[in-house]
Parts: sequence; C-alpha cells; structure tokens
Amino acid sequence: METDLLTQKVIGCAIEVHKELGPGLLESSYECCLMYELAKAGIVAKNQVVLPVNYKGVLIESGYRIDILLPKKLIVELKAVDKLSPIHTAQMITYLKLSEIKTGLLINFNVQKLSDGLKRISM
Repeated sequence: METDLLTQKVIGCAIEVHKELGPGLLESSYECCLMYELAKAGIVAKNQVVLPVNYKGVLIESGYRIDILLPKKLIVELKAVDKLSPIHTAQMITYLKLSEIKTGLLINFNVQKLSDGLKRISM
C-alpha cells in the first residue's frame, strides 16, 4: 500500500477513535483503541515495539519504544498533551533514523479537532 494512502487510512482510524472518545484520556487508552480500529480496517500493526540503538554494530536496547509500527512502512507516535512541541518532532525524527523508515505520524489526541493534533514527518 502506498505511504500516502496508508497514512490517510491511519488518520481515518485515529479520527474515528477521537470522535468516539474525545480529548482528555491517557495516551495508552487511545493506543489500544487505535490498534482495534487499525485491525478492523485490515491494517497490520504492532504496538510498543522496542527500538534498539545501533552503536558500533551492536544493538543496544536503551528504552525506546515505538507506540505503533506498521512494519517497514510507517511509525505512529501518539500523544495526549496540551500541544505538540519541537521535542515530539525530534523524537519522531530519531525513531525514523533508527528504524530506517521514511514516514511518521505524530497524533495528539488532546485537542478538540483531531486535525489540529496531526503532524506528518517524512525523511
């Protein structure tokens, strides 16, 4: 599936979760519900995927976890914060570099309109 179409489908699933739950819950609640919607849409995804750091050819687990990974295609990082900040973008860029995946979605569910909490990042 082409990345643009895939990101549109993921965003559609996230909008469904946000319409149902609204803002104000914990990130983990949105993650579980989004995983449900992705599976319902036939999108293969994994959550809480360990992302090791490759240091001099040695893979070191250093605590990084991708919220939702669509293997070899897309990273989805979820937030439930007042607003997305530069550190969230930096986190996504780091995840994209470490995973060698080209596209990521930052989704902040703590907004009145989900489109105000979306950011697509491409490398």
